Amino acid sequence: MYRNLGRNEQALATYEQALAISIEVGDRRLEGTILNNIGSVYNGLGRNEQALTTHEQALAIRTEVGDRAGESVTLTNIGTVYADLGRYEQALATYEQALAIRTEVGDRAGEGTTLSNIGGVYNNLGRYEQALATYEQALAILTEVGDRAGVGQTLNNMGFILEAMEQPELAIVLFKQSVNQWEDIRGDIRGLDTELQRSFTDSISSSYRYLADLLLQADRVLEAQRVLDLLRVQELDEYLQDVQRTAQTEAGAPLRPIEQEAWQRYEDNQARLIALGQELRELEAIFRSDRTTAQQERVAELRQLQQDSRTVFQSFINSAEIQAIVAQLRTTTGAANVELAELNALQDNLRQLEQTTVTLYPLVLDDRLELVLVTPNAPPIRRTVAVGREDLNRAIVEFRSALQSRGDVETPAQQLYDWLLRPLEADLAQAEAEVILYSPDGQLRYIPLAALHDGNQWVAQQWQVNNIIAASLTDLNNQSFEGGLSILAAAFTEGQYDIPISTRTLSFGGLQFAGREVENLTQLIPGTDQRLNQDFNPSIVLEMNDFNIIHLATHATFNPGPEEDSFILFGDGSRASLQDIRSWNFPNVELIVLSACETAVGDIPLGNGAEVLGLGYLMQLAGAEAAIASLWQVSDGGTQVLMDAFYASLNNGYSKAEALQRAQQALITSDETVLEGDRGNATIEIIDTRTGQPLAQSTDLAHPYYWAPFILIGNGL
Repeated sequence: MYRNLGRNEQALATYEQALAISIEVGDRRLEGTILNNIGSVYNGLGRNEQALTTHEQALAIRTEVGDRAGESVTLTNIGTVYADLGRYEQALATYEQALAIRTEVGDRAGEGTTLSNIGGVYNNLGRYEQALATYEQALAILTEVGDRAGVGQTLNNMGFILEAMEQPELAIVLFKQSVNQWEDIRGDIRGLDTELQRSFTDSISSSYRYLADLLLQADRVLEAQRVLDLLRVQELDEYLQDVQRTAQTEAGAPLRPIEQEAWQRYEDNQARLIALGQELRELEAIFRSDRTTAQQERVAELRQLQQDSRTVFQSFINSAEIQAIVAQLRTTTGAANVELAELNALQDNLRQLEQTTVTLYPLVLDDRLELVLVTPNAPPIRRTVAVGREDLNRAIVEFRSALQSRGDVETPAQQLYDWLLRPLEADLAQAEAEVILYSPDGQLRYIPLAALHDGNQWVAQQWQVNNIIAASLTDLNNQSFEGGLSILAAAFTEGQYDIPISTRTLSFGGLQFAGREVENLTQLIPGTDQRLNQDFNPSIVLEMNDFNIIHLATHATFNPGPEEDSFILFGDGSRASLQDIRSWNFPNVELIVLSACETAVGDIPLGNGAEVLGLGYLMQLAGAEAAIASLWQVSDGGTQVLMDAFYASLNNGYSKAEALQRAQQALITSDETVLEGDRGNATIEIIDTRTGQPLAQSTDLAHPYYWAPFILIGNGL
């Protein structure tokens, strides 16, 4: 278990205790097994020479006690150490020894694993054709024994080789099928410990990103988008568990018809290979002396066919049929964006919206940033930005630090703008974009797009920004708050509560300005139902569906880890955990606002941002169209001003996204006239309760620390 969790030092200490006992009781077979495991842990720790020595000790004992199956396992592990040391010829020889024993003892799963390892060595030696042939043999066996993880990894490895052999079209087919294997496995491990699920996701995410990378290089941007959606669903599933799939994400990474034809031909070829292997094993199970002449001749024939299979895959690639398919892929995928049904559906959806709306998907890769822009009336646009992941992450950290410390934020804001939006300025202008539906990747989820700066103005002064979980999870449509705003507003204004979580105790105090925030809301929207402190308790959940807006001025924290570490705090000190929130049901609610510190993220170091997605997903799962939450610890007084401006704008007929944008603009310019609208509703004077002065006299609220922390997640149109 410690090894599976990657906690190698604890695994080593525990194995050493077991080793001492096995020696004490004289169990030589067990001693060999434990030494083998210790060797594997050493290798996992990068202590290769110790691993080699320990495996050799294990091999000696296993040979001594006649543990043939154990011998093959240890020989395989020794081969792996040699490979890690770059001693490939020794690795190859050792793997061949292991393979012979595994064949002898009938360990089919072990045969498949060792063949896959041999394929890896051939790959490292640059002997690609031999690598592919060996991987093909491994894949046939792993498919036969039902080793889905092995199948997924082998398909992935074959994809890398095909790409190295300049066969990207076929590489994409195998990478897609690899991803579909992982998707299949993901469906079966949702009940496992979250940490184990995270380990699994971490181990396979590179496959998704590499496939998306290849698709983007081929300008197949909508297919890349689908793969990214799958990865984001995985990250959500890891954080929340049991996330519902949509029709698109349930389909995995579907093959295009021409790719399906290539894959079907390959599967037919594999089926013949598997059938030959099964027939050979049945005949070999008969003692040679008991075989008929015909059976003996068939054994020889099958062995020759199996030997010939080492070149079968290369012959398959070079066959006229497959090359014709590859040629067709090369000539059609350049225009695949326009032909894909997903693009048509998405663009139709965008065209039906009242505002000119575009969708922006950034993909963070190790050596660059890929930007994908979908507009209502043109093919998807792809722009490549030469910035490495590490440099991008450094800029994100610098930007967040400047935002939270109220320091000089324009410099990092401009750098990030240059990477994320500058390459698309002409495209956005041509589309006459008003709204950007934004699906950020990785750590980009921790920064507000609205707070980027072009050198003259903030993004919030140019476009409305609406974060979406993923195109596959969002139903885009205009909302109107028919019948007016009906609000349930609750606040935690006094008291102190200490909340224990798995790693520490969190302390939360009443929010000084939250009461004023709710009072102002009640004044602006007559009929608002307000609940403070003890009246703000879990029973409020049962009333939420009677309103179209839920406003909670309280603390919340959403952290990766155990479910009880993420919660919304009620005014009486009780809390709603992730599990509780999953049971919430308010299909009539159009917006839920969490207007306190870090309600979209927790207080741990930056991760991959899955918890930011998690909040929006949970609120939508409960029935709300959208949620507003914050990305960092916000100013209590500043939040009150922003929320007053937001609701004034919302009450004047603006959409959720535009109301948030206008509230942000009001704080940037200290001009509350931007909140006025066509409904004819009176606009109350926005007062900065910190100073008692009107907004027009508040100049320090122009820093994005005050107006940028809140992001809109879901359907804010």
